[in-house]
Amino acid sequence: MNILLLGAPGAGKGTQAKLLEKNLNILHIAPGDILREETKNATELGLQAKEYMENGNLVPDELVINMILKRIDKAENGVILDGFPRNISQAEALDSHFEEIGKKLDFVFRIKVSEEEIINRLSSRRVCPKCGASYNFIFNPPKQEGICDIDGEKLVHRKDDTVNTIKSRLNVYNKSTRPLVNYYKNHGILIDVHGEKDFMEIFEEIIGIIKEKSN
Repeated sequence: MNILLLGAPGAGKGTQAKLLEKNLNILHIAPGDILREETKNATELGLQAKEYMENGNLVPDELVINMILKRIDKAENGVILDGFPRNISQAEALDSHFEEIGKKLDFVFRIKVSEEEIINRLSSRRVCPKCGASYNFIFNPPKQEGICDIDGEKLVHRKDDTVNTIKSRLNVYNKSTRPLVNYYKNHGILIDVHGEKDFMEIFEEIIGIIKEKSN
């Protein structure tokens, strides 16, 4: 089974992807995680990506696509894609690859959250610099204020979680990624989910739809 989670930054894609990964036993793939891992392991793709990132440039589509497709090929039970594809050209490359290996996207869930709520959420987010765990002071606070539950590290406020940067990220999303909504709607596989509920309610709705349509 192959699942894609769509939504603006801060919509809750990562949270839902982790819950689905645990429940369905399929691989969660997020470009940011892969870029960090490939760079850390100094792979050929990682070294190429590092050069772009160190110069403050976006990693080209071709490199990102190659990294993602390599992981998809290794996933026996399917994948949950979170943050990829980010644009139409990436979506077309993904479709092409799935066709080549005799697979397809089974579900595309768009988690709908208002821009006002996105700004509120992200500006209240803190992350662990060591393990990458994410917390939110509004709806998912750490057990001890300012401290990661997992490794006890002091949480930090990411530079891209300031209000001005969030607005800029939303503009990029609306320009590049939002067109994927119509792309997948035209493919007949887009399912909208209201994303301003409790995260477990959202998960139960998504998993319910998957089970219903898989029977």
